[in-house]
Amino acid sequence: MFQGVFEQNIMTFNPGWSRDGDHPEAFTDIRDLQKRFKENGLTLTSEADESTTGPASLMLVDPDGNTILIDQHR
Repeated sequence: MFQGVFEQNIMTFNPGWSRDGDHPEAFTDIRDLQKRFKENGLTLTSEADESTTGPASLMLVDPDGNTILIDQHR
C-alpha cells in the first residue's frame, strides 16, 4: 500500500485505535504527544498543527534511522 512512499523502514502508531482496531473512548491526542516529545528534546521531521483537532500526524526518526509515523485518524 505504501510502496515507494517511504524510502526506508517505517513504524506506525495510531493513537485512538486499540491493537484490535477498536476505538477506545480515552486516548492521548497526538498534539499532547507532540508537546511531550518536544519538551524532551526530540526533533520531529513533521508536526501536527497544534491549532487543529481531530486527525493529524507527526514523524520522527529513531536512533537507528527508522522513521516513526504517529498517525491519528480521529
